[in-house]
Amino acid sequence: MPPVFPDIWHLRLTTGPEAMPVFEEVFERFAESVTMFMDDKSGISDGDCPWHLEGYSRTPPERAKIIAALSTVAAANGLEVPELVVERLPNVDWVLENLRDFPAIDAGRFYVRGSHWEEPTPIGRIELLVDAGTAFGSGEHATTRGCLLALDKLAKKRRFLRPLDLGSGSGILGIAMAKMWACDVIATDIDPGAVKVAANNAKLNQVGARFTSVVSDGYRNPLLKKKRPFDIICANILAKPLMRFAKDLAAHLAPDGVAVLSGLLDWQERMVMGVHERQGLTLKDRQVIDGWATLTIGR
Repeated sequence: MPPVFPDIWHLRLTTGPEAMPVFEEVFERFAESVTMFMDDKSGISDGDCPWHLEGYSRTPPERAKIIAALSTVAAANGLEVPELVVERLPNVDWVLENLRDFPAIDAGRFYVRGSHWEEPTPIGRIELLVDAGTAFGSGEHATTRGCLLALDKLAKKRRFLRPLDLGSGSGILGIAMAKMWACDVIATDIDPGAVKVAANNAKLNQVGARFTSVVSDGYRNPLLKKKRPFDIICANILAKPLMRFAKDLAAHLAPDGVAVLSGLLDWQERMVMGVHERQGLTLKDRQVIDGWATLTIGR
């Protein structure tokens, strides 16, 4: 007899950013867990795009009461009532299903796997142990994979000793550089939670002693000014921040240094390169995976 798992009910709707807090309050009354995410296909909307609001409950939601509550708060705030979808999820082990979505990933000499992956890492590969969902950067996204492939290609030409991972998320790129070149790495993120995740992942990958993870909005942390110049900077963020930080990147990059930029769509390459070219940086290499570009630039 197959195992029976508790019923889980899924609520969802789509609305604009200004209405999200209003409808979130309603979902919190009827769901045990509430989450939201942007439907940002451009990568540069800064939140000005459709948002998806989702809730999960272990008891059947009262659809009529939820719609009535949504209608009340919508009327009070001059908003349209969004369409509500309520569905019961299939009887499956969702933890197991989520892990199956993240098999081990090949990226050049790097082999990225989660703690659930039981098969041994192939001989001669650099293992990166990062669980999906802890913070952005578990190897499954095209931008992270593009950066790892760019690092693999650069490693065939030279060794880097002063790396910076800007906007590190899970820390996967900084960990990759620490393992590949056996050097000290500085990793930054604007989110304190991501900084802690990155530090923990570095310890998990046996490079904690060579890995410094700090909170920084761009290049503002004084440690970066103290430790510059960096001979390689990885910045897997978004197109707008990449453009905003171009001048700072040039100021922190060594004369013979290179930078690996990602988090931009292929059609955004021209405008991202435009601001970096004005700082004396030129394109050295590029690759596109699933519409996402990774650029290697330098002087």
